[in-house]
Amino acid sequence: MSALPGFDPRAAAGTASQPLRIRVWDLPTRLFHWALAACIVASVVSAKIGGNAFAWHFRFGYAILALALFRLAWGFVGPRYARFASFPPNPAAAWRRLRAGSAPAEDVGHGPLGALSTYAMLASIVLQAGTGLFASDDILWDGPLKDSVSNATSQMLTGVHLVNRYVLIALIVLHLAAIAWYARVRRRPLVRAMIDGDLALAAPQASPPAPAADSARVRAGALVLLAASAAVVWAIVR
Repeated sequence: MSALPGFDPRAAAGTASQPLRIRVWDLPTRLFHWALAACIVASVVSAKIGGNAFAWHFRFGYAILALALFRLAWGFVGPRYARFASFPPNPAAAWRRLRAGSAPAEDVGHGPLGALSTYAMLASIVLQAGTGLFASDDILWDGPLKDSVSNATSQMLTGVHLVNRYVLIALIVLHLAAIAWYARVRRRPLVRAMIDGDLALAAPQASPPAPAADSARVRAGALVLLAASAAVVWAIVR
């Protein structure tokens, strides 16, 4: 019987010097994460530059929307830790985690607070990219769907687009602060896990959790899904 990807049976119990590492984040999820971060930064920069660079603000916005559609679909058909079913939003559990005086149990994948953060950020990203399709600066640039709604609706959606950018920035700042806190206080390098896909768990582990699937078949399926998401956005824009 072959070993699951990302799981080393020789390290099943872990050791004091070398804790167990398992594959938690599959390659498509990791590439989505970093591509989304790059597109958001580029979108903000191109908007600040203005002028002809603003055309790139739209292009990066389309890319962000395609990535968001991919992640929403991947949340239903992706590997176990990428699926929404593995981290349902639970405000009560998140509140208990915040009030816990002792260190909480170690999470594999998203914990209660991480789940709420992920859902809030995805909602804000979809709202930002979606309203941008109808937005207008009333001078040079109009979203590709601006003419499909009334001027009053376009102005309202433009206002939402401008306000929601601050909500999204605040969520990103909280996300970065949480990563820094985990690295400094909990000694859990989450950034490394989002780079190589493997998470170090505390040892010993009598019953280590199963790793996420990250095979060539999974990656090929993600590529098809990303292409379909990009085709949907292209059809909307055109």
